[in-house]
Amino acid sequence: MELPPALRQAVDRALIGIALADLAATATALSERYRDERRDGRPHIRNEKDALAYLAVRLPATYAAVRASLGAVAEKRPDFAPVTMLDIGAGPGTALWAAADCWPTLADAALVEQSALFRTCGETLATGTSLPRMTWRTADVTAETMSDTTHDLVTMAYVLNELAPEQWPTIVERLWQRTAGTLVIVEPGTPAGWQRILAARAALIEAGAHVLAPCPHAQACPLQPPDWCHFAQRVARSRAHRQAKGADVPWEDEKFSYVAVSRMPASNVAARVIAPPRKGSGRVTLKLCRPDGSAGEQLFSRRDGAAFKRASRSDWGSSP
Repeated sequence: MELPPALRQAVDRALIGIALADLAATATALSERYRDERRDGRPHIRNEKDALAYLAVRLPATYAAVRASLGAVAEKRPDFAPVTMLDIGAGPGTALWAAADCWPTLADAALVEQSALFRTCGETLATGTSLPRMTWRTADVTAETMSDTTHDLVTMAYVLNELAPEQWPTIVERLWQRTAGTLVIVEPGTPAGWQRILAARAALIEAGAHVLAPCPHAQACPLQPPDWCHFAQRVARSRAHRQAKGADVPWEDEKFSYVAVSRMPASNVAARVIAPPRKGSGRVTLKLCRPDGSAGEQLFSRRDGAAFKRASRSDWGSSP
């Protein structure tokens, strides 16, 4: 996956004149904070250098995870064509870029973000682009009203990991109250991130939400620790991204967990591939989460005909 050209160019413009080598240490520390999911009371973005490092190294990965999650929604609900959007913890507007790429119908977005630095970055990135109309609100999502109206699409990415567990139920309830159509929550693809997604999923099902993805059912998750449900999306690294990370490889894999729920049930329900496929000569083994609430591996061989062909084309996170 690559960033949309307009977003990639906007990030490159924002980094003009910045010695990317000077951002390397900041980028490393920032990535470690996100990876370790530190909740020490310190904001991830504390100054302009942090914000620029985020644009260089975290924005591409976050975009990839959110875009992949929204793509799964579009697959399950091909009739879903959101016009309005609410994004909580919007950062520099990353989820809006992903949503606009997924749904050209999107026309209006409300972005709630506590960091004024992120808001400034978001406004700069959007300058001269064809993004939907944006309304920013500087607010602490744990203490203030998120929005006064409901929205077709509501998103929250990489936010629960920054909050105390006792705050999760209230935040999730508020999100669902503001959802007219579909709600998508994305977290890091760690065992702890999966537990947060499970907690949100359970609360939303209890509230009457219909699960769209990744689960093909609304029953208890069949996976047990140390296993956990997560996915990976490969994203291309720009030159600036590689320099800021001191990396030679032109891509990276962002691991994430997510849940997407809707006011309406999915029009098609199919199993989900929940691990990288194992492919050999004339055979493919898929680890599947199934509509009946079970999960396990299934072997497909050439003798399975069309099912084998579909399995051969399957990837981690897809529906065979």
